[in-house]
Amino acid sequence: MKTLFIDCSPKKKLSASGFLVDMTSLFVLGNKKKMKLRTRAEHEEILKELEDTDTVVFTMPLYVDGVPSHIIPFLKTMEAWCKEHKPDLKVYVIANNGFIEGRQNEPLMQNMENFCIRSGIKWCGGLGIGGGVMMNVMRIMIVVVFAIAVLNLVITGMNTGNYLDKNVIVGFLKDLAEVLFFGCGIITFDIWLATCINRKKEYGKHYTRIMLPSFIFIFGADFFFIVLSILKGGVFRGWLSKKKPTLP
Repeated sequence: MKTLFIDCSPKKKLSASGFLVDMTSLFVLGNKKKMKLRTRAEHEEILKELEDTDTVVFTMPLYVDGVPSHIIPFLKTMEAWCKEHKPDLKVYVIANNGFIEGRQNEPLMQNMENFCIRSGIKWCGGLGIGGGVMMNVMRIMIVVVFAIAVLNLVITGMNTGNYLDKNVIVGFLKDLAEVLFFGCGIITFDIWLATCINRKKEYGKHYTRIMLPSFIFIFGADFFFIVLSILKGGVFRGWLSKKKPTLP
């Protein structure tokens, strides 16, 4: 069995869709291939990969209550390819959005289901995830918690000679469990989806979210995007950049 994971996020790095590809592929058996779909340049390569593929897993963000616009040209191309080659493909979708509720992804799921019907391939369902931005926060927190634990082990080892201090390890596991708790719904539903892929069964449509109260999620998401905007130039875009000379 060959499963093709297609990361449809337009972001080059640190995308929630890419994170979901990595996480889901851990639980999927058989031959696995990961590809990105950002520009038209990738269309031909992906279609060639489909020739010996059994299952396709699209991971994508929700944009304006639907499929991201840069994905639509590929879906049209893939529809024509499917009608010509008539492949025996099974399609699953993992969608995430910046809202707190996973059910906001329902219009996107309908888009992809209609695409499968028109293309003559099997729609096997999808997972809609709310609070996608928090998955990046969770990923960063895991790295930070791990780095702090390693640093504590080194310092403790230098002072006591014991580089595997039980208290430090237990503290790390507790901190890790607290971080993973926020994503327990996502992890559970994702493993369920991977099980259906392995068994070649339909998954249906299911929705989950980051396990945070809405008022905390809104505060955290606002803070994350403010920091991201400052670092990426969203707030001060153009203010500090070198100005090109204007023609008289």
